[in-house]
Amino acid sequence: MKRKGKLLVLCLTLILVLTACGSKTDNKKAEGNKGKEEKKVIQEEPGRQDGILDICIASEPDSIDPALNTSLDGATMIQHMFEGLIKWENDGNGNAVLKPGQADKWEVSDDKLTYTFHIRDGAKWSDGKPVTANDFLYSWNRLVDPNTGADYEYMLDMVDGYDAKKLNISAPDEKTFVVKLHTPTPYFEEICAFAATYPVRKDIVEGNDKWTLKPETYISNGPYKLASWEHNQVINMEKNPEYYDADKITAEKLAFHLKDDDNAIYASYRAKELDFIESVPTEEVKKLIDNGELKINPQVGTYFVCFNTSKPPFDNAKVRKAFSLVIDRNFIVEQVTGKGQQPASGFVPSGVSDKDGASGDDFRTKGGDFYSINADDYTKNVEEAKKLLKEAGYPDGKGFPQIEYIYNTSEGHKAVAEALQNMWQTELGVTITLQNSDWNVFLKDRKEGNYNIARHGWVADYNDPMSFIDMWMTGGGNNDAQYSNPEFDKLVKEAKTTDDTAKRFEDLHKAEDIAVKDDAIVAPIYFYTSPHMIKPNIEGLFYTPLGYYFFGETKGF
Repeated sequence: MKRKGKLLVLCLTLILVLTACGSKTDNKKAEGNKGKEEKKVIQEEPGRQDGILDICIASEPDSIDPALNTSLDGATMIQHMFEGLIKWENDGNGNAVLKPGQADKWEVSDDKLTYTFHIRDGAKWSDGKPVTANDFLYSWNRLVDPNTGADYEYMLDMVDGYDAKKLNISAPDEKTFVVKLHTPTPYFEEICAFAATYPVRKDIVEGNDKWTLKPETYISNGPYKLASWEHNQVINMEKNPEYYDADKITAEKLAFHLKDDDNAIYASYRAKELDFIESVPTEEVKKLIDNGELKINPQVGTYFVCFNTSKPPFDNAKVRKAFSLVIDRNFIVEQVTGKGQQPASGFVPSGVSDKDGASGDDFRTKGGDFYSINADDYTKNVEEAKKLLKEAGYPDGKGFPQIEYIYNTSEGHKAVAEALQNMWQTELGVTITLQNSDWNVFLKDRKEGNYNIARHGWVADYNDPMSFIDMWMTGGGNNDAQYSNPEFDKLVKEAKTTDDTAKRFEDLHKAEDIAVKDDAIVAPIYFYTSPHMIKPNIEGLFYTPLGYYFFGETKGF
């Protein structure tokens, strides 16, 4: 899933933030600062206690339609207002586990091809009408309908009939939803907990492309409902009294403030206008980590540069490899970002399961390094990059056109962009201009291929390398690199249709090798972490394996 700027502990660890009033001392050392002095946790002042949890995770979302959203922040908002057949839940012991959602039970056939879900009694929409199996039937068909234009329509490609866009799903009665798969899919239940598969109401959505913009028509089935949307300012949510599990929801009101200026966000937090934030000014990071205010959670995702492979000069793999090799990944994570990120040696990040995961290896370990991230090898990488650029027809950068690097507005992205600009210009002799824009404009330009090089980030949608690999299939909704390689497509399709686990992972490794190691369609920079600050009077926040923070069970504000 796309990241604006800011998951995954794949052992399914859930992080509970249960902070008292600042009386405890945290003796842990910041990642990346091992061997230095221990943190001295300050006694932070509590936030204002007005009954509203004020949150800032990003700016204006591109969409809060479950089928059309593609960003992590949008999905977090949707997770609070909608619910799928299955959901992620705190089990009370520090683990995030899949639990029954709108379906209170389901059966799986012996061949693992038929799932029969039973809609729970008491499942209702926020206007009091019952949630039915037909709501899921409509919503899943809507997701794959080409007229919907959903980038995530391929999330249901394991369902029989997907290729013809006639899903083999049925609702024999209002309480029963049956799904037929063409191949056993180990991550299917996680798909059922993914925002794109959440139900929407046909009578509300059909013929109304503005249904998400007003509380009167944004009818939801989750723990919250939309109270108001002041565009580019705040999305207000209030507890949904029709939710079957409403008694568990302790936070009555949530306010998602929509900002992208790190300095303004941090200032609002210090002024007690915000209780939870994910962005801080770059120059504040080290101090806040050292004093324990900025908390760093592990996250499985990759921050990377995306090349437009359909336009010169980046239609040449040698050019793309040259640009990737001169990136000093160690400098960026140590001197620019400083939030415990790890230099990326491939695209699929550390922490994603491999078939031999029980032995301790993950997909990245098994896949190996696509280039050296050893700091001592940087000079050698630069020499190889210059050689490749010369072979591509641009010796010492001569004749290379001036190109533009685009990124969405954020001080953090700006700092990375400036570091990249300097590396490319200094080491390759090329001229790079930088252009930032608001998230929605940036997203449109990148999706439509209106760029040379673009910032990108991807966080796993489910615990499987497929979540990172199938996005690059020809014509895919999230294929912003405009990439097309028949051999790659063939391997991914084979991995999606085989029930031979060993063969499946072999195909996935080969596919990643082709797209990233050989064709270099992206230049991975680092593997994500998830930083946040939260007022010490607030407790009960939990963090799921898919990178979402859940605020419904918080209290103390």
